[in-house]
Amino acid sequence: MDHLSRLPRRFRIAIRPDKDGYLGRECPNEECSIRYFKITPGTGVQEPAPCHCPYCGYVGEHNEFFTRDQVKHAHSVALHKVTDAFMKDLKALVPRNQPHSTGGFGIRISLEVKGRPHPVFHYREKDLETEVVCDQCGLRYAIYGVFAFCPDCGTHNSLQMLNKNLDLAGKKLALAPCTEPDLAETIITDALHNTVAAFDAFGRETCRVHARAATAPDRAERLSFQNLSAAQSRLQELFGIHLAAAVTEDEWETACRSFQKRHLFTHKAGVVDQDYIAKTNDTTAVVGRKIPITAHEVLTTIGILRRTARGLSDHLDRASTTHESEPP
Repeated sequence: MDHLSRLPRRFRIAIRPDKDGYLGRECPNEECSIRYFKITPGTGVQEPAPCHCPYCGYVGEHNEFFTRDQVKHAHSVALHKVTDAFMKDLKALVPRNQPHSTGGFGIRISLEVKGRPHPVFHYREKDLETEVVCDQCGLRYAIYGVFAFCPDCGTHNSLQMLNKNLDLAGKKLALAPCTEPDLAETIITDALHNTVAAFDAFGRETCRVHARAATAPDRAERLSFQNLSAAQSRLQELFGIHLAAAVTEDEWETACRSFQKRHLFTHKAGVVDQDYIAKTNDTTAVVGRKIPITAHEVLTTIGILRRTARGLSDHLDRASTTHESEPP
């Protein structure tokens, strides 16, 4: 069995990135609801580091995160090598010009080896929805959904995604002065809608990630940030955090007023009602008239929300660290 004897005792099977440079990964945690993601080798943390599941946060060695397709491919390559060597050795045992043996009953006997090596299983990495470059370590990765932990450094990307969406809203606002008034108003209100939605998504996700540090984790996972005043009260109750701590009182009132204007545009076609005046103390608003909104006002709100979000993220990080260090 010369061919079999020449095979190594252990095979090294290359798992190659796809055409875009991504390598598939799969969370080994059976309770993880999504599991599959991709990373770009050579980006991110350069020294040996554990791998983080972007969805559930599970941390383990990189060799735990091979996908089922990759393992199946590696097994098939190894089996192909072994069975190919075995077939070659069997064929070598058969003489090329073997004499035919005829038995007493006129039965002719000859030896022939047929068959093929075990087939190699081929696969392709899946297409995912969102590509991210971690703003902390530089890892390029792809995920389902939007929010995730960085697979290399473990940083959650909720703040990064918020800033990306706020950047897009700012770019949209830059188009308003170049268009006719009716279209400019639509652009500005759309940018306001997107700004509020982005902050709401950020707030919900970052509270969900840090819910274990809250006094009532189940309530923390359901927090809404479409009303800033209500969100501030709930954060104070659940985490002991003051949402407006990173901005001035006037800035906080500006942001709250913008959120209430968004509510009017969404539910009242922008027409002022008594509830808006009661919640904002906006002395310029008149019930029954349309509320004005400017690109400058939305841009100002975007700047306020960036600092508010950074403050919230820092406070929740500290709250989670304190919670984890406390004895059970």
